[in-house]
Amino acid sequence: MKRRTATRRRMTASGVAALGLALTATACGGTTGPASSGEQELKGQKVTVAGVWTGVEQKNFKKVLDAFSEKTGAEVNFISTGDNVSTVVGSKIEGGNAPDVVMVPQVGVLKQFAEKGWLQPLSAKTYEKAGIHFAPVWRDYGTVNGKFYGLYFKATHKSTVWYSPDAFEQAGVQPPKTYTEMLKTGRTISDSGLPAFSVAGQDGWTLTDWFENVYLAQAGPKNYDKLATHEIKWTDPTVVKALTTLREVFQDKKLVAGGGAEALRTDFPESVEQVFGSEPKAGMVYEGDFVGGLVSGQFKKKVGEDAKFFPFPAIDGGKAPVVGGGDAATVLRAGKNREAAQKLVEFMATPEAAEVWAKAGGFISPNEGLKADSYSDTTSRKAAESLVKAGDSVRFDMSDQAPAAFGGTQGAGEWKALQDFLRDPSDPEATARKLEAAAAKAYKD
Repeated sequence: MKRRTATRRRMTASGVAALGLALTATACGGTTGPASSGEQELKGQKVTVAGVWTGVEQKNFKKVLDAFSEKTGAEVNFISTGDNVSTVVGSKIEGGNAPDVVMVPQVGVLKQFAEKGWLQPLSAKTYEKAGIHFAPVWRDYGTVNGKFYGLYFKATHKSTVWYSPDAFEQAGVQPPKTYTEMLKTGRTISDSGLPAFSVAGQDGWTLTDWFENVYLAQAGPKNYDKLATHEIKWTDPTVVKALTTLREVFQDKKLVAGGGAEALRTDFPESVEQVFGSEPKAGMVYEGDFVGGLVSGQFKKKVGEDAKFFPFPAIDGGKAPVVGGGDAATVLRAGKNREAAQKLVEFMATPEAAEVWAKAGGFISPNEGLKADSYSDTTSRKAAESLVKAGDSVRFDMSDQAPAAFGGTQGAGEWKALQDFLRDPSDPEATARKLEAAAAKAYKD
């Protein structure tokens, strides 16, 4: 699922200090964390948590909630909203049965909730813990208009290129270190009998991720931030340059399995299957760390042996990009148990809480206090270490920060323009003009 909409803002040192004072004054959750085991300070209280997770993810998150219950005595229930968090939460608020905590999967939705007045600022204790255990960029992404509303608990690393070790061995190649090497490696794999990349062009969000990694690597964090908030236009030379770089992949049938036409008929799960299924049709697939979940869960392959990844490489001598995403814990004003809800979020800011899910698998955390050996497998550990090491240079998925009409709607906006570019990548400047026309309308609306 792709994330949506919001303006991101970097905080100055004075702004952080002011926010800290504001949070101390406005926090309703108190300044003490959950009691140690046996004190049961919240016994008899009930907390309802809503989030998008189902299946294994829901089961593993429930282990985190159970750890909080054991520590505090609170009873915690989880309800799954499905992908449309805004609609479900809005209807529950109107119906008088709002959850106490919502795990928000999109920067834009967090901003939307805050601007509607739905959220209570998180406690001073949570703000303090976030400052200790997280890079400042994560606290910034949880801040709207100077108030700290969202604690990023679960993260996504979207700068990982997954590959088949068998395909690399057959072609006699090693994981590349640069973008140029990656294309050369891809062509060598193709010469050995497999196209290089399976591209999920049917799902436009995967193409935005391709663009964001190339753009961040070439244009740098400052331009990335400006483009994410439409401070610079999509016709800017930096955008045209990134599209021109991306064209080299999209126009080469040695690099894209079946060419653009076939890629446009391939969705994300199919793209992973084409590399790690029973009948491989490509040697690599670019997408986030969540590829590993499909590999192990749906295709029953062993991550770290049958499937490995390398970081999305640097371009033109710059730094390798680190694009991320995540789910933020928020407290609803309409919830009936806000004090206990604040305590839960305080707990989620600790390495202890992150360790529970890390041990269960299928999870990485931006929490720098979480020990690397807490992760259940080497691949998750590697992804988490890369994300944490990037520190303040991590940038949140750009299309998740854009209005949904531009960055998150099937058949429209950025998704449509990049799908058209995959079909015919001959004119990057024309594509840039299409992107700007769609962006200008969406940001104005």
